[in-house]
Amino acid sequence: MTRPPLTASLRPLLTAARGPAAAVAAVRGTERVVLCRGPAGPDTRFETGSLTKTFTALLLAELAARGEVRYGDRADRYLPFRLPGPPLTLLHLATHTSGLPRLPPGLLARAVRSGWLSNPYAGFHEDDLLASLRRTRLRHSPGIRVQYSNFGGGLLGHVLARAAGGTGGDYAALLAERVTGPLGLLDTDCSANGPQATGHWHGRPRPALLMPGLVAAGAVRSSARDLLRLLTLLLHPDTAPGPVLRTALAEVQRPRLVVPRTGSRLCLVWNLRPRPDGPLVHHSGGTRGFTAFAGFLPASDTALVALTNTAPTPLAPFVQSAYGALCGLVPGPSGGVWTARV
Repeated sequence: MTRPPLTASLRPLLTAARGPAAAVAAVRGTERVVLCRGPAGPDTRFETGSLTKTFTALLLAELAARGEVRYGDRADRYLPFRLPGPPLTLLHLATHTSGLPRLPPGLLARAVRSGWLSNPYAGFHEDDLLASLRRTRLRHSPGIRVQYSNFGGGLLGHVLARAAGGTGGDYAALLAERVTGPLGLLDTDCSANGPQATGHWHGRPRPALLMPGLVAAGAVRSSARDLLRLLTLLLHPDTAPGPVLRTALAEVQRPRLVVPRTGSRLCLVWNLRPRPDGPLVHHSGGTRGFTAFAGFLPASDTALVALTNTAPTPLAPFVQSAYGALCGLVPGPSGGVWTARV
């Protein structure tokens, strides 16, 4: 069965994006395509939401490859106070098994008072993160259960910045120094002040996202061009600059645990779904104004990025469409297409 060209395969996904602007990019072997619609180009910056956590995972792996941290280190080794109870490690934070709630205690109440409908995270700062951590009771002992946590992702970035000799607020600078700069990701950073697409929620323009206390959980902006470059490096870690980043790029996609009742695996933040033709590694993200998806199939040398400037809707149809489009880029052994399941 002859595979259709990437452009033909991606156009339906570009059309399915509900935002005024969209960018879809893919690589499959030697084929490489970036398609854009509306006021967007290959280098237009979109908020990536929880895709930020994959950058935080890469930063963790980079520090570990240098020997500056170990995955089994207690998180409070790098904090100004000791956490009660069983050890909470960096690996727990990177696999959503920390026992921390999804959001820090007090964040929602503060957001309702200061900007729930405009910028709900804007009033929550680094000091608030530590204050919340002090009074948090874990939902379960670390390592027992997978429970997605923005709190844990934000805390991981804070801890990594301290482990590298800075303060918790130095995450953005450390990410630029260790990851995005060396990898040549020119459009990728955590700044809300740079040019970016305008996000939309319920059809209305949104202000740029501010997340001063949870930067490492959701504040990264990036472009289709940069994210496709990152996925290409994940497909071929040996092409990255320097042995440290080569090791880190391989480490983030190594399975760490099996998710009960699903058959899926968790890597360092990345989700991994086993398939007959090799694993599919993926993650998605959303903010009040944007939806993002990134996924890759190492065995098939295939990857896909999908970005649009509107907030996710229930059941995340754009993310599901992107997942299905990625699966559809690789025909099954009988000439058909593997069924997409999210």
